[in-house]
Amino acid sequence: MPKEFTRDELKGFDGKNGKAAYFACNGTVYDVTDSTQWTGGDHFGMHAAGIDLTDELGASPHGAEVFEFFQKVGVLKD
Repeated sequence: MPKEFTRDELKGFDGKNGKAAYFACNGTVYDVTDSTQWTGGDHFGMHAAGIDLTDELGASPHGAEVFEFFQKVGVLKD
């Protein structure tokens, strides 16, 4: 059974002050803590960890396929 995250719980994984950096997209929660593209929970000044980025994916220069490189750590519970 995958770990379920509420939106409030996900906020705690913002990558700041030594915390892990997670984000959700299409119901899946990904760990980007060790990604050089997510330093300190920030993705090129455009996106932040700790939130659901599903709605922002459409404005991204890539699709969800790039998330396959990141570890899936759970699911977003609505």
